[in-house]
Amino acid sequence: MNDNPDDPTPNDPIKEEPRRKMVKPPTGGNLSGRHKGHTAVKTARFRTQSSAKWLERQLNDPYVQQAKAEGWRSRAAFKLIELDERFHFLKKGVRVVDLGCAPGGWVQVAIKRGAAHVVGVDLLPVDPVPGADLLEADFTDPAIGPKLMELMGGKPDVVLSDLAHNTVGHKQTDHLKIMGLLEMAGDFALDNLKPGGTFVAKAFQGGETEQLLLKLKHTFDTVKHFKPKSSRAGSTEIYIVAQNFRG
Repeated sequence: MNDNPDDPTPNDPIKEEPRRKMVKPPTGGNLSGRHKGHTAVKTARFRTQSSAKWLERQLNDPYVQQAKAEGWRSRAAFKLIELDERFHFLKKGVRVVDLGCAPGGWVQVAIKRGAAHVVGVDLLPVDPVPGADLLEADFTDPAIGPKLMELMGGKPDVVLSDLAHNTVGHKQTDHLKIMGLLEMAGDFALDNLKPGGTFVAKAFQGGETEQLLLKLKHTFDTVKHFKPKSSRAGSTEIYIVAQNFRG
């Protein structure tokens, strides 16, 4: 789950300390009074300037601090919370597929908000979350879609996608890869969602999403765009929310 396709660090995990299992459940809260002062980070012998900037951003990001305080695995958890508070798709008992689920923040949110079952997939390993089946695999592999559905055991109510390619530094190439992932996620949702279901996916402002949006508008009652406040200020990411799948 990456806020910016130009950011070399994928998925905004909390990297200040080694990954570990939660010792307490997420508690909710707000960001008031969290961001006091600014922590500067200097480049060190084995730290590049870009990694120093990333670490400085992490240390001074109130959402990172709040995520750590509440037990979320990444600041991206707040994006899904905002999306659900706006569109109300994580109802009690829903079944959810999470595409690009590492490090597990969205899985946590879905379970916390009442999902009966979550199936997630990512290239990176994800620590277990009770109530979820997590697959370490490449979603672009044609065999993985059927595997996800096998683990789900029926059609999902919600398909979430926060997929992002590792960037190569060439904007046009990176853009095409990201759009390809978005289209694959959309096709998976159209093929597998339960009637009345919801598809939520990360896109980027200025991206070539017209064909996908056209398909979504023909198959969902509503298709809207939303940018959470917890998205980084410099990020061009925006989320597509398609609701009430007609089947």
